[in-house]
Amino acid sequence: MEQQLLAPLTYKHHTFSNRIVMAPMSRRRATNAMPQDNMGIYYAQRAGAGLIIAENTAVAPNGVGYLNIPGIYNDAQQAAWKKITGQVHAQHGKIFLQLVHTGRIGHPANQEGRPTVSATALAAAGVLRTPDDAQVPFPVPHALTTAETANLVAAHVEAAQRAIAAGFDGVEVHGAHGFLPMQFLHPLTNDRTDQYGGSIENRSRFLLEIMHGIMEAIGPERTGLRLSPFSGLNDLPPFEEELATYHYLVDELNKTGLLYLHLSDQSTNGEPPIPRWYLEELRQRFNNLIILAGGYTQETAETILQEGLANMIAFGRPFISNPDLPHRFRNGLPLAPANVDTFYHGGDNGLIDYPTYSRQRECAGAAG
Repeated sequence: MEQQLLAPLTYKHHTFSNRIVMAPMSRRRATNAMPQDNMGIYYAQRAGAGLIIAENTAVAPNGVGYLNIPGIYNDAQQAAWKKITGQVHAQHGKIFLQLVHTGRIGHPANQEGRPTVSATALAAAGVLRTPDDAQVPFPVPHALTTAETANLVAAHVEAAQRAIAAGFDGVEVHGAHGFLPMQFLHPLTNDRTDQYGGSIENRSRFLLEIMHGIMEAIGPERTGLRLSPFSGLNDLPPFEEELATYHYLVDELNKTGLLYLHLSDQSTNGEPPIPRWYLEELRQRFNNLIILAGGYTQETAETILQEGLANMIAFGRPFISNPDLPHRFRNGLPLAPANVDTFYHGGDNGLIDYPTYSRQRECAGAAG
């Protein structure tokens, strides 16, 4: 049977050199929400992926959330990203940008003093790191007014337009992992009485308005969405209407030309939360591309592609320490381990200093 993972894929006006996606991963190397030069080197080194989805990038100052996350809400950030996309395209890569608003998963110290916001004034359990290296609890967020909610829809659309102007081939909206769109979807964090609260349709309105606005602005063929059903991440436990909510979302999005759905198969207990029956059902409900992420190996990725449950597979941590991951897969080469201590800090160290396999062998030979 013909191998699919390493085969090219042409869909709509996109040609992907293989079905391997570099998953969006926060590396937290930005300074004051500004992308840095080493990020361009990092992504260009990994341009062998069929698609790079660059790390989650804030659409507004009050949506940065974590320390040292980049933004795409002003001219300087847009110009910095344009240098990065140019480096990736020079290596014949394709790159999308993941747009995020973290909502209540944040702290004013990390976002220019701006208060956190959410659908409802309910703090998340847990802590996060701030510039003075303290671990502080998540604060109680400001409950967005109806007008402020509409303004954040517009912020997502403007960020998508900036991303395209910065040279990205498309954008992915982060509707997963307990961030702001999920805070609107979930009844625990949405007790609103306006048009953004109450029924499944109303709780889905914020995310669907974002998606429709972006697709109208830059084209559905340049727009994707990441979801993480049943994950329980960031203090959003499973809820009674969860399956019905995702049925409604997917059915509405299937009426559009949305390029892809990207499912993040992660949970808080270490067990993949998305059951096979749901993947089979999703394949029947959504007609365009499906990307799956969640601890896949080359072998398990190939199996899921052969079974027709996905069109592309996203790899995260293996890409950190193996910039030439597709090459290693193609040639049966061993994967290098990653240093977890430098995942979220370290400057160039742990970001751009992992060698390709051929360079690794050259260095080993010289040392011998």
